[in-house]
Amino acid sequence: MDLFRKAILHPGPPQDFALQTVQQAIKPQKQVKLVQDENQLLENILRTLLQELVSAAVQSGEEIMQYGQPIDDGDICRGQIPRLLDIVLYLCEKEHIEGGMIFQLLEDLNEMSTMRNCKDVFGYIESKQDILGKPELFARGKLVMLRTCNQLLRRLSKANDVVFCGRIIMFLAHFFPLSERSAVNIKGVFNTSNETKYEKEAPDGSSIDFNFYKTIWSLQEFFSNPGSLTPALTKWQKFSSSLTVVLNTFEAQPLSDEEGSAINLEDEGSNFSIKYLTSSNLMGLELKDPSFRRHVLVQCLILFDYLKAPGKNDKDMPSDTLKEEIKTCEERAKKLLEMMPPKGKEFLRSIEHILERERNWVWWKRDGCPPFEKQPIEKKLAQETGRKRRPRWRMGNKELSQLWKWADQNPNALTDPERVGTPAIMDYWKPLAEDMDESAGIEEEYHHKNNRVYCWKGLRFSARQDLEGFSRFTEHGIEGVVPLEILPAEVRSKKYQAKQADRSKRAKKDDTRGSLQQVEESQSATPPANEIDMDGSRNENEGSGAGGESDGMMALSVDVSQGDTTATPDEHQKQSSDGDGDGDGLEAGQIEAEVGMSNSIVDGEMDAEVDLDVVA
Repeated sequence: MDLFRKAILHPGPPQDFALQTVQQAIKPQKQVKLVQDENQLLENILRTLLQELVSAAVQSGEEIMQYGQPIDDGDICRGQIPRLLDIVLYLCEKEHIEGGMIFQLLEDLNEMSTMRNCKDVFGYIESKQDILGKPELFARGKLVMLRTCNQLLRRLSKANDVVFCGRIIMFLAHFFPLSERSAVNIKGVFNTSNETKYEKEAPDGSSIDFNFYKTIWSLQEFFSNPGSLTPALTKWQKFSSSLTVVLNTFEAQPLSDEEGSAINLEDEGSNFSIKYLTSSNLMGLELKDPSFRRHVLVQCLILFDYLKAPGKNDKDMPSDTLKEEIKTCEERAKKLLEMMPPKGKEFLRSIEHILERERNWVWWKRDGCPPFEKQPIEKKLAQETGRKRRPRWRMGNKELSQLWKWADQNPNALTDPERVGTPAIMDYWKPLAEDMDESAGIEEEYHHKNNRVYCWKGLRFSARQDLEGFSRFTEHGIEGVVPLEILPAEVRSKKYQAKQADRSKRAKKDDTRGSLQQVEESQSATPPANEIDMDGSRNENEGSGAGGESDGMMALSVDVSQGDTTATPDEHQKQSSDGDGDGDGLEAGQIEAEVGMSNSIVDGEMDAEVDLDVVA
């Protein structure tokens, strides 16, 4: 401690002797920077020395910041306590000691000083604001400095020390960044302690409307705490009815231009008013004052803007009915401000601009107060700047641009028929045919049939060049489109032999059914024999000529053992003559029986083949 007492009295700047004094007093392990235990030891020494100097200054009756023999510090002469603070501030700035030590000493000094001495201490803080605000010091001591300033504000009188309070608030605004959360009212807490007291009972001999007096001053209760209006519906109804009375009175008693011109807006005193007096005797004069009316209407707009704030939760937002009432009252208040002299429109425009900025602040606080300061753009390295710029192609890429260039040079390049080369169908399907060969050993996942683009192009080629192969797609899939000539023999026999046999058998069956249907239609069109035999002679003549004129008659013969039936013209003629000789023709029931037997044979899928021939 004695070494620091001597260092305080040492003339010259602190950088000449400050570090040497610390090394002699602490004897640190490192020559430049102290460790944690050494910092704690040094802090205890300095705080003890500061307390002794303050006690000596109080006993001597001198002011704290001027106590002791003046010491020449280059340009100015300082007392012992400012000299000690300069030495510690230099060591903190150069990071020889812990950065928050200077803030701790300033807090102790303010706590040990009277309010008159605190003004001198705070003057020293203001003079070192640039150094204290450096990032390496600010990060270590910002909370200590905030606590120190708040303690000073609590000790000061808001009525008698207004200027000093303003100095402290201005210092905090400059010392802390704009995005500092500790300087922002995140939750939007209102100062409910600011109560407006007014008369509750009418005085004797009062000539004013006392009900209106209580109504207009009762609005201050809601203006000081707008958050109480949303949850309680009864409070809103009371506020709405009181506000309606005030707005009706303002509209019924408009101000003249003469009353408005009584206030000079250029005068500084006309724009500065802390609080209005609430005496009932002044109510008549206050109603004629444009500034008083503007204060009330601006408070209404601020309250409405809070109720419509975007940062609220869904349950805190007003209902649809409440929104309509707010909108109506807001429009009435704006209309009154616009019509109120002097310069009503300009005043309303300024208020709307201020409220718009306030909404931006609300959004910013709702998003968590992100920093406003943007990091500077880092300069690109020399290698990146020296790199060649990528070429910009006219048509978007190199290939299209080259093609367009050829078209400009040779207009026939895009219309030349030899430009388009469609591959032969055999060459195109050859890779898929090799995949189908099991002896090739190509795995299923590598087959060309899994490539959709390949299959789609192949189907287009087959539709143009090989319709027969294209028709096999519905039955055999994409592998069926491959021409049979390029398929291996094993694949061709295995894949198509069984299916071709089934297809031929199914075709015969379809032909058989078609023939039977034709027979039934022919028999139904032939008249019965008893209608034909009308007289003996004519029937005989018609019977003898039936062999050559029986174009409309049909004979059906079924041979199950041989599986083949053939009806010659002579046999057919004989059958016709025998039928006529017996005196009656071929009965329709017999034909139906034979047809039914044939159907049973076909439908039963007998081993013998059935051939049906129709002879005219």
